[in-house]
Amino acid sequence: MPFAIYMLGLAVFAQGTSEFMLSGLVPGIARDLQVSVPAAGALTSAFAVGMIVGAPLTAVLSLRWPRRRALLVCLTVFMIVHVAGAVTTSFGVLLAARVAGALANAGFLAVGLATATAMAGPGAKGRAASVLLGGITLACVAGVPAGAVLGQAWGWRSAFWAVAIVSVPAVVAVARTVPATPPEAAVPDARRELRALRRPRLLVTLLLGALVNGATFCTFTYLAPLVIEVGGYGPQWVPVLLALFGLGSFAGVSIGGRMADRRPMRLLVPGGLALLAGWIVFGVAAGNPAAVLVLVFVQGTLSFAVGSTLITRALYAAADAPSLGGSFATAAFNVGATAGPLLGGAAIGAGLGYRSPLWVGALLVATAFAVAVAALAAQRGDRTGGRTPDPRDAAAL
Repeated sequence: MPFAIYMLGLAVFAQGTSEFMLSGLVPGIARDLQVSVPAAGALTSAFAVGMIVGAPLTAVLSLRWPRRRALLVCLTVFMIVHVAGAVTTSFGVLLAARVAGALANAGFLAVGLATATAMAGPGAKGRAASVLLGGITLACVAGVPAGAVLGQAWGWRSAFWAVAIVSVPAVVAVARTVPATPPEAAVPDARRELRALRRPRLLVTLLLGALVNGATFCTFTYLAPLVIEVGGYGPQWVPVLLALFGLGSFAGVSIGGRMADRRPMRLLVPGGLALLAGWIVFGVAAGNPAAVLVLVFVQGTLSFAVGSTLITRALYAAADAPSLGGSFATAAFNVGATAGPLLGGAAIGAGLGYRSPLWVGALLVATAFAVAVAALAAQRGDRTGGRTPDPRDAAAL
């Protein structure tokens, strides 16, 4: 695996810290800026909206740029908006800063996925994607808990400053290691690639990923109030539990990277069923501190194992769109990251309690299974004689 891919992972670590760190900062932001907890949680959705718009937009605008230039522009903008977020006293400005940071993050991740998979070769897309996604999960392990500790010690603004500072060595690393031009000499054709992205198999895969990612963000965004108000943990335990979730997510990405290229269905079907069962068990046992400790790790592992494998399958399904495929995968998965916190916040706002996002997450994963079965039934209807297929037949997707 080329060393430059690991440097892209370093940059994604800084950006992943920003994307996830609000899970430990939501209560402090709500108090400081005098908004409700669901409103503060919407900052995660705002970031995801920026990711949705920014991934395809930035990828198209930078299609004829050297990839190194596109990556450096996105990363520099990302640093600047985090400085703005750290000094503002306005929730509206913070919201705008989150959207702008997400636009830059989306562009970086979309171009980074295209760059990494091109450098890794045609049979190692899963391994390359797992390195970049590993940067996000390491952010869960180290960056997000560190942000929570900073938030508790010096206020939530210190976490924004820390992200901006950590981005500096990432800029240097990308500038020195990423080739200025893509490995292939051909100039990408945006129209041809956009046509390739309309294929039904790809669209179904992206929808499944959005639903699974929606469940992850629905629960992870409100993990701090859940473990405090329902699980019985004190605020000092929040960084520990966030790190535990991050360790699980790193394990999940590592497993997905090993299996996504050659044996994806051996992970997706049993892993998806276990993920659904896990959210249901979590919803029932959320008041038991010992169960919470176990389930935070288990669900982190399952969520990212299934989610990262779906990202890889989307990249394979978009093989005829090597420059834009990563951007659409990024955008689709952030549709889930937008809807998840909004649905979880709506459930909390409706008076259903901090346990309710777990049930919403279970419903989203169940919907993903229903979509997979329906798509497979439509695809194989003639050959199965109208029989409803077993979910294990989903390999056709």
